[in-house]
Amino acid sequence: MARGMLPILRAKRSVTLLRGRLDGLEVTLGGRVLEEALAELEARLAEQPSFYRGSSAVVNFGDTAPTAADLSRLRNVLDAAGVTMRALHGSTSEVQAYAAGEGLEFEPSAASLSEAARSLVADFAGARNDIAARRKRGESSVRRVKMEAARPSELRLVEAPQGTLYRTATLRGGQTLHHTGNIVVVGDVNPGAELVATGDILVFGRLAGIAHAGAGGDENARIYALELNPTQLRIASFIGADEKLARQRKPLPEAAVARDGRILVLSLDELSKLESSGASSA
Repeated sequence: MARGMLPILRAKRSVTLLRGRLDGLEVTLGGRVLEEALAELEARLAEQPSFYRGSSAVVNFGDTAPTAADLSRLRNVLDAAGVTMRALHGSTSEVQAYAAGEGLEFEPSAASLSEAARSLVADFAGARNDIAARRKRGESSVRRVKMEAARPSELRLVEAPQGTLYRTATLRGGQTLHHTGNIVVVGDVNPGAELVATGDILVFGRLAGIAHAGAGGDENARIYALELNPTQLRIASFIGADEKLARQRKPLPEAAVARDGRILVLSLDELSKLESSGASSA
């Protein structure tokens, strides 16, 4: 597929009101009419009354400011379903005050974070650009630290190399992992889940969601999976979303690489033959 070609668009999923996370449930109410959202939440919980009982929930209001009546109804809806409200997430003073008054954890949104904390988003983008620039100059992705003998009383600041994010759990639809470095997932990546890494992506399971390796511009990055059946693959600026990615194949370990202006999906044997032939990267 040529550089810059747009993939076939799929219908977007609606906003998720209730979903699971590693530490319990997440209820998303931000950006919606709270009265309607609470009614929908009550109906969703009533569909499987025993399934959610005993779990805890984090409620995300985003930048929506709930009233005291909204918060009271929310508590009643969750209590009726046997769900414990553990924490609140949002950027308004009403949410923070209610969390403090009820002894709940409070998770501030990005809008309410300090300037230094918000700058991490820019730092991530800057790190990706720095990696791409280094690769183009033929340098390593990470500066190599020269080891020099130092006096025992001296303290020196050294750079830590970019690490690998290691995740041992299945990613459900709507979940995302973004990392400056490599990403390794021991589990499946379901449709609707997304992986974005400046380095390689390895999935010891079924990759059926979206995977973007070399997000900083590294065209040598790769995507590996024991079963590769993605919604979309990206390596640097190349996008693969043709029928080859969507068709059903017998599951086998495969890798996706960028070659000659497109993304190739190869078995590990085919990849080994390609490398031994001395084929050049795109």
